[in-house]
Amino acid sequence: MNAPERVTDWTAANQQLLVAEFARLRMLLGDEAQPDGTEADIAIARSLMPAPSAVDSLGELFQLSLFERALLLLCAGVEMDARLAALCAQASAAQRPWASFGLGLAALPGAHWSALSPDAPLRRWRLLEPEEGASLVNARLKIDERVLHYLAGLNRLDHRLQALLQPVPQDAPPLSCAQSAGVQRLLAQWPVLRQAIMLEGDDARGQRDLAAALAAGLGAALYQLDCSDIPADAAEQAAFAALWGREAALLGAGLLLQCADSGTEQQTTALRLAGRLPGLVLLAGRDWPASDLPCHRLRIDPPEAPERRVLWLAALECHGSPIAERTLDNLASQYRLGARRIAEIAEQARAQGQDIDGTKLQRIARVEAARGAALPALAQTVEPQAGWSALVLPAAQQQLLRQIVAHARHRFTVHHGWGFADQGARGLGLATLFWGDSGTGKTLAAEVMARELGLALVRVDLSAVVSKYIGETEKNLRRVFDAAEAAGALLLFDEADALFGKRTEVKDSHDRYANIEVSYLLQRMEAYCGLAILTSNHKAALDVAFQRRLRFVVHFPFPDQEQREGIWRAVFPQAAPLAADVDFARLARLDATGGSIRNMALAAAFLAAEAGTAIGMQHLMQAARAEGAKRERAFSEAELRSWP
Repeated sequence: MNAPERVTDWTAANQQLLVAEFARLRMLLGDEAQPDGTEADIAIARSLMPAPSAVDSLGELFQLSLFERALLLLCAGVEMDARLAALCAQASAAQRPWASFGLGLAALPGAHWSALSPDAPLRRWRLLEPEEGASLVNARLKIDERVLHYLAGLNRLDHRLQALLQPVPQDAPPLSCAQSAGVQRLLAQWPVLRQAIMLEGDDARGQRDLAAALAAGLGAALYQLDCSDIPADAAEQAAFAALWGREAALLGAGLLLQCADSGTEQQTTALRLAGRLPGLVLLAGRDWPASDLPCHRLRIDPPEAPERRVLWLAALECHGSPIAERTLDNLASQYRLGARRIAEIAEQARAQGQDIDGTKLQRIARVEAARGAALPALAQTVEPQAGWSALVLPAAQQQLLRQIVAHARHRFTVHHGWGFADQGARGLGLATLFWGDSGTGKTLAAEVMARELGLALVRVDLSAVVSKYIGETEKNLRRVFDAAEAAGALLLFDEADALFGKRTEVKDSHDRYANIEVSYLLQRMEAYCGLAILTSNHKAALDVAFQRRLRFVVHFPFPDQEQREGIWRAVFPQAAPLAADVDFARLARLDATGGSIRNMALAAAFLAAEAGTAIGMQHLMQAARAEGAKRERAFSEAELRSWP
């Protein structure tokens, strides 16, 4: 009897046990050179294993009978033991060095015909496959390469799945209090739950982090599959389910099915696939439809402002960066971010070196939040440049605009510090309407406010939002609002009456769906956690129900002569050369809005540059005549009288 040497390394011990197992198989196949004592060698080799061997683990994971286990070892031995392959050839009528079911039935103890039925473990989990083209008894039995490597001690993801699956890092992801509580509940329920877990909500990264934390709590690895990569063909889905089911057992892993879009065929496919998968299966997406799939639903949204403040404070304190209370309030109220994004932004601020002041942190948060928001193509980000000095308005309008800024700046204190948010979310939004003639400064005012608050300005292209296809307008609006909230942006709908017009009496299906679009918009406006500004040339065109949901309504009047003079004086940059004859009081006589004044100033500047002179009244007259020609009513001669 050749007793194996005592080893402490699992790989070496596993190899010694395989050698002993193959020796036993050679004896069963009639190897006269095989000495007695193989059973004792196996027992000794198993006793020396520091942990269960690969073949024993495989047998337990897939509930193999002794015959199925021996048949699997026989197929592995043909690949790994030349003497065993030669014995198989001698026992075969075809003299081929491979294992067959017939050979196993004849030589192995405990043989049973059901071992190779399609639903039995060996074929169900693709451990063995009979070669096509021959009878089941005589066909060559091939062990799957992945299983062969596992028996040899190499436990890595099947190469056929590596292109589809991505490992999810389990690096103790930052979680909000609600997410941590959700993980603990699931861990406590898992022994009896044992069903798919459906994650819904607006925080995609939070869903992924919760899934990683749950898998880590269960001692499982986690892999992610994008729903767009799920095979559409039923046979391919079945093959994937079998391969993953085997991997879930061999690796002790769970699978996260990530679906980016709601209400799509991808979700239906993902639900169908999830019903076939064993073990830990999670589905992550914004919304999941009703399904017969037994599952546990859990909603994961970004934390509310008070908890975001706690997360900001913890993320900054761990880097030794004390931050002013006002800055923490602004960060918590302006940026609807999850725990991971907050931690990443704090880390980036620390990595830039030097002390982190409020302005620097606000700037980094704005840039990173906008980058992670993935604004759709139908919205564009405008970098705000103009300050209050560029905005010429009556005192009442100026005061109202500053009041709006104060509401945005102190939202956290009033809503959460003073408890107004505890009374309900209705009425807490900052939906604002700017109305007045074109060119009176509505868009400029939005830019000034965004700059004052340190926010990105997102301007929505309404022509891209409105769609003739049913449901597409709501989908576009949802994408805009979601991205703007994630970016902590000031949301500007220019010329909003094109979209937010009066709801009509229902006369046909088109009217009904148009009203649905407006109703959806009203709900999102009330729920929007940031500052949303709508501009319109005609206040009367807006639905009355919509106007009731507005926090502020600001009228931008046509500028009077004194205001026009102020606009003319502010419109020229300091570096622009002005001739001595430029008379701002005379220019103010032109009946023009701020937008038209800017057009005339710019046109006059180009005329002066072409002439190589300073900007003079003659250039401004040419520009005024050209600007007047674009309008329905040109400037009168009385307005231009006494100009040079």
